[in-house]
Amino acid sequence: MSTAKLSIDLDALATNWRNLDTLNSGETAAVVKANGYGLDVARVGHALARAGARNFFVAAAEEGIALRRALGPDLGISVFSGHMEGDARLLKEFNLTPMLNSVDQMLRHIEGLPGHSFGVQLDSGMNRLGMEPAEWAALRDIALGQNPVLIMSHLACADEPGHAMNALQLKVFHEMTEGVEVPRSLAATGGMLLGPDYHFDLCRPGIGLYGGRPFGDALPVIRLELPVIQVRDVLPGESVGYGNSWIARRPSRIATVAAGYADGLIRAMGAGINVYVGDTPCPVVGRVSMDLITIDVTDLGEDPLSLSLINPQQTIDLVADAAGTIGYEILTSLGHRYARSYSG
Repeated sequence: MSTAKLSIDLDALATNWRNLDTLNSGETAAVVKANGYGLDVARVGHALARAGARNFFVAAAEEGIALRRALGPDLGISVFSGHMEGDARLLKEFNLTPMLNSVDQMLRHIEGLPGHSFGVQLDSGMNRLGMEPAEWAALRDIALGQNPVLIMSHLACADEPGHAMNALQLKVFHEMTEGVEVPRSLAATGGMLLGPDYHFDLCRPGIGLYGGRPFGDALPVIRLELPVIQVRDVLPGESVGYGNSWIARRPSRIATVAAGYADGLIRAMGAGINVYVGDTPCPVVGRVSMDLITIDVTDLGEDPLSLSLINPQQTIDLVADAAGTIGYEILTSLGHRYARSYSG
């Protein structure tokens, strides 16, 4: 079998949710956008619901459909992008709660789905989604009169605990919601780790559930094993891969494995990262290509059948570091060619 194997530990996912929940005196929801960060939203949703999550967040109304079908009618599903043009039928049929981001969305929702649940997203300084302070001040009384179920904002720099932006956004969020009796939410994973001042009534962790930074105590959730297609001898002075970017300095054994940037192992990763046989690291050599990666296995003493790229020794964040990106991108880019297995 030449297909790489992606193993997903749903028990670890659930444990990460429970451990984050212990930090929080209010409700802990779960962010499962992008198909459960690429791991299958139905399986992820079921595992988190069994762990105790009762509210879930997705990016778009269309994402909420698969989750609602998996979870049934009783759990909350909120939509970060709010009420977009054409969403009314989906929001109603699948009982999704939009987080309204603008005056236009507010009017669209009140006129199109009167009485249907909604939340409000405020811009406390990130300048991405949500109503800015002046916009909210003009709309606040009207919005509160429609009984929103949540008022939320999002931190721009929560993964940097000492960043001044965190305290500024906390201050602005307090100012924008002063006197409001609606439940409030500011913290995702990083915000939860900043402490109780950021927790409010509901926290909504995402990447920490899936084993990523900044939740340093997270259990690893995925493991990626790459099958070896061929092993060859390379003489000193010979090159490996496109562009002659790696040249052997000693007699070498080079293993070619079945995975590449078409599988989400982005080309920028390249040399500078290892794969593993047990606890033994083996360096990637040459460039990552669409379907293949080449690895120096000279020091193993015997040819391996497979090599592990993502594992407890080398997490999604370490892979991301080698590629100059973040764990979110690695995790959500993992492709559809993997033979996936789930445990837990």
